[in-house]
Amino acid sequence: MAPKSQKRKISKTGKKKITLPVSEEAEPINMESMGHPEIYPLVLTTKTQEIFNCRIDEDITDEQPYKLIRKEDFFADFINRAAVSDFYPVKKIIQEYPGDELLLVYDKDFKYGLNFYLIGTEEGKENYLNPLEVPEEQEEYKEHIPEDLYVYKPPVSKPWVSLGSEREIDEETVKESTKQITYMISRKRSEFGAPIKFSDQNASSVKDAYIECTAYPDKNFTLKQLERDVGMQVIPQIKDISTQTRWTYPQNATTQYHPREFSEEEKKTLEQSKTLTDFLNSVSMSVEIALQQNEIMNVFIDDWKRLAEEEGTFGDKTDTHLKEYQSFTDLHSPTEKMITCVSWHPVIFGLIAVSVAVRLSFEERVHFSGKLLLQPSLILFWSFSDPIHPQLMLESPDDIFCFEFCPSDPNIIAGGCINGQIVMWDITAHADRIENIKAGGSRSKKVTLKPLFLLEPESNKEVMYIRHCAVSSIENGHRKVITDIHWLSDTFEINRLGSVFENRSGISCQLATCSADCTICFWDIRPQKALTPQPTEKKKEESIEIPFDVPSTFLHLDLSWKPFSKIRLSKGETTLDHCPTKISLSDDTLLYKEQDKAPAQGKAVKAGEARPYQNLEEGLANHLEPIDDFCTKFFVGTEEGEVIYTDWKMERDPETGRLMTKKPVSLYTVHDGAVHTVQRSPFYHDIILTVGGWNVAIWKEGVMSCFPGEQTPDREIKTGPLLQSCCAPKRYTSGHWSLTRPGVFYIGREDGYLDIWDLLEKTHEPAQSQNICITMITCVKPWTFSAKQQFIAVADYFGTLHILEIPWTLSHPSTNEVSSVHYYFEREVKHLEYVEQRKKIREQEKKDMELEMEKKKVKMYQKSKEQMETELKMEYESYLELERNILVNLGLIKVKETMSYVEMV
Repeated sequence: MAPKSQKRKISKTGKKKITLPVSEEAEPINMESMGHPEIYPLVLTTKTQEIFNCRIDEDITDEQPYKLIRKEDFFADFINRAAVSDFYPVKKIIQEYPGDELLLVYDKDFKYGLNFYLIGTEEGKENYLNPLEVPEEQEEYKEHIPEDLYVYKPPVSKPWVSLGSEREIDEETVKESTKQITYMISRKRSEFGAPIKFSDQNASSVKDAYIECTAYPDKNFTLKQLERDVGMQVIPQIKDISTQTRWTYPQNATTQYHPREFSEEEKKTLEQSKTLTDFLNSVSMSVEIALQQNEIMNVFIDDWKRLAEEEGTFGDKTDTHLKEYQSFTDLHSPTEKMITCVSWHPVIFGLIAVSVAVRLSFEERVHFSGKLLLQPSLILFWSFSDPIHPQLMLESPDDIFCFEFCPSDPNIIAGGCINGQIVMWDITAHADRIENIKAGGSRSKKVTLKPLFLLEPESNKEVMYIRHCAVSSIENGHRKVITDIHWLSDTFEINRLGSVFENRSGISCQLATCSADCTICFWDIRPQKALTPQPTEKKKEESIEIPFDVPSTFLHLDLSWKPFSKIRLSKGETTLDHCPTKISLSDDTLLYKEQDKAPAQGKAVKAGEARPYQNLEEGLANHLEPIDDFCTKFFVGTEEGEVIYTDWKMERDPETGRLMTKKPVSLYTVHDGAVHTVQRSPFYHDIILTVGGWNVAIWKEGVMSCFPGEQTPDREIKTGPLLQSCCAPKRYTSGHWSLTRPGVFYIGREDGYLDIWDLLEKTHEPAQSQNICITMITCVKPWTFSAKQQFIAVADYFGTLHILEIPWTLSHPSTNEVSSVHYYFEREVKHLEYVEQRKKIREQEKKDMELEMEKKKVKMYQKSKEQMETELKMEYESYLELERNILVNLGLIKVKETMSYVEMV
């Protein structure tokens, strides 16, 4: 039993808690420290809430968070529960309360620390039940002040009492102590805008031309220190002292001296000295070697200049980004179009042509086919002189997805349509408009090409629409979109079998195209020999008058032009074919060189000269000499991400006698998407860049993966690409080699970024990435304007053509960069050879190990009969020994009986 002076309380967990003695009442705790002495926080249990009908969320809610309780109810609870009552700590407050009802408030936010509080005064209860209204100017502070205790007190003005602060402010104010001097400098009106001429003169010979301004101390500017802040500390005193010669009045001074020379006696003594003789004999060999090196090496090379060139190429990062030079957008087109192909004019600098197509899918094109027929399909010619109005507009029967200038005559343009037709244009009649040719004289054959961007924009505001002069036959051409087109070089031509012959005409007359219908076609723009006489109906059609604005250059091709050779890339084991997207012929590098030399050689069509395409002779003649050592193999990129190395020569089927395409020499699946770029390097004829899907690859011709069982020469290595990049963050859409740096190429991405690769800096990732636009890049095309300026054209999906200026570091190669990149490719070839040799060694080791395992298995089965019987007998005896030991351990057989047991067994 607990003593009477104490009260025990049993909790829900069964533990006993000893409270304070009843006789010793504790002083109730209020909120006087927070400015509310009339508030007494309490903790009310669920039982107490039920007794006083103040249950949370039932009797007490957010709308009415208080309860008025009579004093008689408190006294009854003290009689029933005594010190166990939750109101026992405030018993004294309740007994002394003057009123009949006390206010109990629910503290939901635990503002005073507990879940309830009791107001112990009548004034506090009235303030809580009837709060004062808050003035409007203090409405924003109402939520920060307790509602039950807020009393507004207006401010009371008091008289100003000065404590001396204004004097301190006046002393700290910065005041000007010196008088300001104003100077006015003027000159005659006649001298305004006059040319200024600088010249050198001797300062000492001209009066008042040189004034010496020496330093001296000025006592007028001595400052008086009014106040100093000094920090003191109890430490040994330390003093730093320094002295220096005072130099108050500096003056110019000169010193004259003369060289000290040996006397005649000293010279004779040195000449007879043995020490000097030994020194000269010891260094004579080194001096001779140094003189020989000076003869062999160029000692007058400026090493600093060469060092600065290397640093500017690789180490200087201040000028490595492409700079926006100009942009072109067709603002007059009523529909949204994208740019499909870009080509710089090979002769006129500052003139660029782009083909545009409507941004629609195949299903949408079929749905809106009627509306699309009413809208013209164009190739736009943009000039730097006028970024708003195109200079020329070439019309076509359908959207153009690829086109190319003729290398022999830039006024001849061939393009491939989305419906599979090839379109030809002849813009010779408008050459004066875009070339601005001015002859030096009537007899002089020299012409001067003035760049178009030097013309005045007012002279080219009128847009010219040019109709096509020939379209290929729909029945005999491609059946799907033409994805790539190439002019063959003017040095050769091929026949329907793929054999190569010399080109005596000296102009490009043949084309190669690839299409999504799984075919590669070769076309000839010359008139073909008619095998059968033409019917009379066709002759009547030819007599139809030609529109005056359409040239008759290729009239013989219109609607009757068909390819003379067609190649299908068959997969062999299935009826499906490879779908080519891009091709790269072996003469692509020659075309690059011809375009670079075109302005210097004057390949542009000149006014007054004979046009080579006006009087075209008939097709391939029989007396041309074949070219036997010509490489007829070329690269093809497919829609499935494959890179194929095949031959355009045809062969006859031994069974049917029909012409058929040769089996591809090699095939490699390295891209995980459609191939958008297959391009030879302009510096190395056997290096090819392919871009497709999410990665980039660089190949070397002759270093390709061959088919299983394919007989290849010993010189070819059965390996893959020299360089294969990892998966990019976004899909690649286009690419192009740099025209001046062999180790640099540009890759466009679908998120509008342009990746710039520099193989001399990094080979595993791009050297830098730059954002060009906000949508997909569809085409990238660099061009060299001059030795000091180079541009790159970037076309996007929204139809905007961005012209960017390439910085010095990306346009000018470093010393020996061609040989360095070539050495890198050779090292990669050796690395691939080493990997292939290691694969063969590992395969041979694996075969040897398997053969050794087979031999061991055979040895196990080749044991004699006697050996097998001996092994079985030994196993049986070991079994008997184990059985005897078990029986002895179990006590079933004694040790003496073991011998008899063995004999019995």
